[in-house]
Order: sequence, then C-alpha cells, then structure tokens
Amino acid sequence: MRNFGRIVGTLVAGLLVSGALGSAHALDQKPVLSVEAAEKMALACDAYARSHSWKMNIAVLDDGGGLLYFRRDPASFRGSVDISINKAWTATQFGFPSRVFGEMIVKRAEGIQYTPRLIIFPGGLPVKAGDLLIGGIGVSGATGDQDEECAKVGLEAAKDLLK
Repeated sequence: MRNFGRIVGTLVAGLLVSGALGSAHALDQKPVLSVEAAEKMALACDAYARSHSWKMNIAVLDDGGGLLYFRRDPASFRGSVDISINKAWTATQFGFPSRVFGEMIVKRAEGIQYTPRLIIFPGGLPVKAGDLLIGGIGVSGATGDQDEECAKVGLEAAKDLLK
C-alpha cells in the first residue's frame, strides 16, 4: 500500500511538472487602464475646459466601473459630480458613448431612461486599447456636446498610453 501511494505521488508530480494537470498556458493578458493614463486624460480635459471657461467634473473609471481618477473644478456644479461618474460608468458598461442612449430613446424609449446610473446625454466615452474596452471617461459641467468634446480631448492626450 505504501508503494501505491509513492507511485501515485510520483505520477501526480510528473503530471504537474509536465503541465498535463494544470494549465500550460499563462493567463490571457488584457491591457489595463493605468492611473497615469487616467490622470493624463483628466488633466488634458481640465486644461481644455479652463481655456473655454467651462467648470467641469471629470471622472475616469476602470473596466469594472471603479473610479480610477477624479478631477473637479471647485466652481463646478456639485450635482455634476455623480453625473460625470455615471457618464463614465455608462460608457464603461456598454462600450459606446453615453449619447447613444439619448438617441435611442428618441426613437423608442422602452423605459431605458429609468435604469439606475444610466446617463442618456453626451459626455461619457469608452476608453479602449485597440478594440478592447479598458474603461470610460465622463465629463459634466457644460453642455452635453461640450462635455463630450472635452472627453475627446482627454482621450486624444492619452492615446500613447492606451496600448
């Protein structure tokens, strides 16, 4: 019986070493949105907003919808804090700009406007590395189109870090 245990132990050890029992492949790796890239986006957006005298709240979320970076102009609307975060959340969860939902409900509402956290106006954009969704940026404080314009400036500023 003792020999049987040694034989089984030796076989299991051999299988583990050869990779037959465990995965022989490393985990698939996906790009991750870095704090550095998030900060670069927010700072570029903030500088652009200030050059137009827009008082913005800027949120950058990771691909799970967690807040990675936030920047607020002290003179911005306090109510826009959650709106900017939820614009980024909308883009992160669905992979397309928040404005798309506004365009959808004009044609056919279906109650989507009552979905918690979902924002239906411009200012939320997905952050991608190639074709992979890695986060979202949400901007609020001016008109929806100006918010989205500012978010685009942020994405453009960090494109070298989004690989």
